[in-house]
Amino acid sequence: MQFQEPTATAFLLTVFGLLMGVSALFSRAAGRFGVPVALVFILLGVLGGSEGLGGIAFEDYGFTFRLGTVALVLILFDGGLNTPLASVREGLRPAAVLATVGVIGTAAFMGLAAHLFGFEWKYALLLGAIVSSTDAAAVFSVLRGSGLLLKRRVGVTLELESGLNDPMAVILTMALTETLVSGEPLGWGILLGAVVQMAVGAALGLGFGYAGRLLLKRVRLQAGGLYPVLTLSLAFLAFGLPTLFYGSGFLAVYVAAMLLGNEAIRYRSGLLRVHDAIAWLSQVGMFLMLGLLVFPSQLVGVTWTGLGLGLVLAFIARPLVVVLCLLPFRFPWRQALYVGWVGLRGAVPIILATFPVLAQAPGALSIFNVVFFIVVVNALVPGATVGWVTRRLGLVSQAPPPPTAAMELTSTHLLNGEVVPFYIDPASAVAGATIADLPLPESAVVTLIVRDNELVPPKGRSTLLAGDHVYVFCKEEELPLVQLLFGQQMQE
Repeated sequence: MQFQEPTATAFLLTVFGLLMGVSALFSRAAGRFGVPVALVFILLGVLGGSEGLGGIAFEDYGFTFRLGTVALVLILFDGGLNTPLASVREGLRPAAVLATVGVIGTAAFMGLAAHLFGFEWKYALLLGAIVSSTDAAAVFSVLRGSGLLLKRRVGVTLELESGLNDPMAVILTMALTETLVSGEPLGWGILLGAVVQMAVGAALGLGFGYAGRLLLKRVRLQAGGLYPVLTLSLAFLAFGLPTLFYGSGFLAVYVAAMLLGNEAIRYRSGLLRVHDAIAWLSQVGMFLMLGLLVFPSQLVGVTWTGLGLGLVLAFIARPLVVVLCLLPFRFPWRQALYVGWVGLRGAVPIILATFPVLAQAPGALSIFNVVFFIVVVNALVPGATVGWVTRRLGLVSQAPPPPTAAMELTSTHLLNGEVVPFYIDPASAVAGATIADLPLPESAVVTLIVRDNELVPPKGRSTLLAGDHVYVFCKEEELPLVQLLFGQQMQE
């Protein structure tokens, strides 16, 4: 008996490790075909489940919900770290409307559609709430896989909406689940509760963000590896405390991370790399585990219902609600239609679908299976066409391509200087000039030239060519002069 447990653990780790490795290897191929990477992870999880080749018997909804919550916290924290505040100022208003009014409208429309498909109103509205929010990981994995850069306003709106709309979906799902279990009617208090939760979450998120800035500026730790430990503690506290005080922990995490990511803090580049890796690990593990919960034999009975509701969400509910929400902001019809089309669903609806199961709500397992089917259909239909639709609607950004190599400074000290990347545009004043002829400030120096797949050592006689990516070291006070010479720095 004492040898059985290590053997079982080894078997689980072997299967799970194999699934994770295959997921990572197939992610690039999936992106080329326009399939969200998240969908690949989920389907591989199904393959490893009790009715698949892996044979892993797993039906722990409670553990999945807790793990999924932790994963979402880490994913949102990473997303916030990489969201420039300039983008927030530009796209906050339309994204906030989509994340609140848009979520409620989508939930109501999908509730009506589910009722027409035979669900009672109380179950139909719950299903609509569960599938009402978009998934940032699914949206941008498709965009990155297609190799496209979106026009700024569209990309900013999609990114912010995906980061901000989870709280409203969580609030609606929990309120409707409690109503379903208790049998009490749904009142207007749900809207007041939503306002309170988001206000508390935003306020505490700002507090944790500013506190984190101060802490990472003043505290110097013994090793660079301890800084991610500190920021992880900040992420968990930013979620936990607001939740304990009836606030939206998801919103607080995202806000805190945005403030932290837009400040010069110790070990900044190292923190961004670590949290990017943690977010990807969280996505892979979360999606695989969600796939393990699914029993393909149970999906047969909801095939037509799931297919129908998935198509209604992709072609009618989401586009219609988005176009109406964006009318006051005067979005061109192409951009509004595109935002509506690329509202892919991912892990959040499946995790929310476990909540009624945990609450032992009647009919919860049926809702879970329908939600899973809707997520798969919604990921495939818009997901496989994102690249084509982006080009067709003329929404491809003319921004310069990213460099094939990156150069950065990593330090646990706060340094008076940084390495700044620039793209040499054909119309740039420095295109065709030699480094020796550049009127650089006294302490500024060109440190590296990236030309296609080559690293060119910068020397006085080296000529800067159109299409080059140039890295310049300069002090903070000299950055405006360097930008005046090379143009606006690139966002990596």
